[in-house]
Amino acid sequence: MKFLTPLLSMLAASGGSTRGRAALRLVGVFLVSIVVFSIGFHAIMAFEGRDFSWWSSVYWTVVTMSTLGFGDIVFESDLGRMYSVLVLLTGSVLILMLLPFTFIQFVYVPWREAQRRARAPRQLPADTRGHLLVTGLEPLQEVLIQRAGTAGVPWVLLVEDVDLAISLSDAGYSVMYGQLDDPDTYRAARAQQAAMLVTARSDTVNTNIVFTMREVTDAATAVATANSQDSIDVLELAGCDRVLDLGTLLGRSFAQRMLSPGARSRIISSFEDLEVAESAVHGTSLVGRRLAELDLRARVGVSVIGAWDRGRLHMARPGLEIEEHHVLVLLGRRDQLDAYDDLLAADDALGARQVDEAHVVVLGGGRVGRATAHALVEAGISTTIVERRPERIRPGASYVQGDAADRDVLRRAGIDRATGVVVTTHEDDVNVYLTIYCRRLRPDVEILGRVNVDRNLSTMHRAGADFVLSYASTGASEAWNLLRPDSVLVLAEGLLVFEVPVPDELARRPLAEADIPDETGCQVVGLVSPDGRVTTRIDPAEPLPADGKLMLIGDEQGQEDFYGSYVTGTNGPWWSRQWRRLRGTADR
Repeated sequence: MKFLTPLLSMLAASGGSTRGRAALRLVGVFLVSIVVFSIGFHAIMAFEGRDFSWWSSVYWTVVTMSTLGFGDIVFESDLGRMYSVLVLLTGSVLILMLLPFTFIQFVYVPWREAQRRARAPRQLPADTRGHLLVTGLEPLQEVLIQRAGTAGVPWVLLVEDVDLAISLSDAGYSVMYGQLDDPDTYRAARAQQAAMLVTARSDTVNTNIVFTMREVTDAATAVATANSQDSIDVLELAGCDRVLDLGTLLGRSFAQRMLSPGARSRIISSFEDLEVAESAVHGTSLVGRRLAELDLRARVGVSVIGAWDRGRLHMARPGLEIEEHHVLVLLGRRDQLDAYDDLLAADDALGARQVDEAHVVVLGGGRVGRATAHALVEAGISTTIVERRPERIRPGASYVQGDAADRDVLRRAGIDRATGVVVTTHEDDVNVYLTIYCRRLRPDVEILGRVNVDRNLSTMHRAGADFVLSYASTGASEAWNLLRPDSVLVLAEGLLVFEVPVPDELARRPLAEADIPDETGCQVVGLVSPDGRVTTRIDPAEPLPADGKLMLIGDEQGQEDFYGSYVTGTNGPWWSRQWRRLRGTADR
């Protein structure tokens, strides 16, 4: 029986698995069959008056079951011959089952598994550089990966579980397997040549990841999220270049939105000497008019980039009609934005909510809710937080404990007199639910909401939110602006500035001859000279330099349209685009 020892050892090693138990049962049936057929051999040979040893009976049984049939021991009676046929057929069936099963399960399958595991790279090529290292697939990192893929920036997802790494690789992700607390992982990932590392796990794990990477290199930028204010200092000590406290960031953004009275412009971003601002037009003389009629560029020097329409950005075109719920996105210098505010001063005085009359209800007492309330209270705005869990209630703020879906709780929080509601719980489903409920209770109130993943942005707007911030996109934008590949700067949700070499079609031609805003929805806001100097004061009649770069502002679709129209030519030849533009002008 020594020939079975290797097989039995292999089966014993995998005896705890399903395939190991099945193999043991099959081997057991085979061994029992040998014993039973050996006994039958002895009985029939005794019937024929012949005598063989037990070893001879086992020998005959195995030879017959394996269909070898040497013929040195044979039965002489018809009973014996029929018994030989039975043993042969039974052995054939068992061996045909046992041998392929053993080969597939213990040779082929492990070999395929080893091949499959080898598909998860343990090291990046030596010439890999300028890449983005990501340590997980949290929503923030997923958005960042999507932006990197769109911009053509190389990225690698570091995964600790080899099976997960294989699955993600099969799904199309660029993956490298390695332990995140091992410096060799970052050496293998070419961290010395990487542009950035982004991690969005727990504060302790983030600290360990950054600290471990810093053992290998100080060159790559390290970005990490922080769930606690106390962790920010520790993460910076570990080597983080930027710590993202997204709760505070979202809270302040919500508060700034609430603190913008009437049509007054609110700066949301800036670059060079230009400011990007928002202006709510509710209750102003702008409502119902087209941008061409307003001619704000000629009157105050401000350019209208577009209009937010409950989460959708309508890029500025002459025929765009301003509606009551629109929020204009403006571009200009600080003095030009001040002139815009002065222009609408009368409307602003009529439509603005006075600070001493305002009251905001914040649903959710987590980090985002507390940060929102803190900023509002500092500005003198009456604010009440609705929180269900008593352990989250903190001193120094006005709280109402209870379920935000309870009308009595909301009334105690002041929903009936509220000028604004901010929905900040950490569950998107709950936020959609509460937004629908609050919109039904107060159709006229301004509702701001938060989502964790971008796919729920449109859902929140459909539920009735006037303004929504994505936890993932906000953090990804902060990290992306540190990386700034290909001179793309994300200004706000869906709005970006990008640089493009002056296309051949526009080179040495005045900008006034091109109709870039109508064709692409993008605005030319700057010109980069060959020596890198940026000017935002462009003379439309002056020819564009062939070796310069255009700085444009628009959304992702506008960027794609610009490339299609002027760079790759995928939107048709020049004469075709002009014909479409003329037809569009006639239609307006």
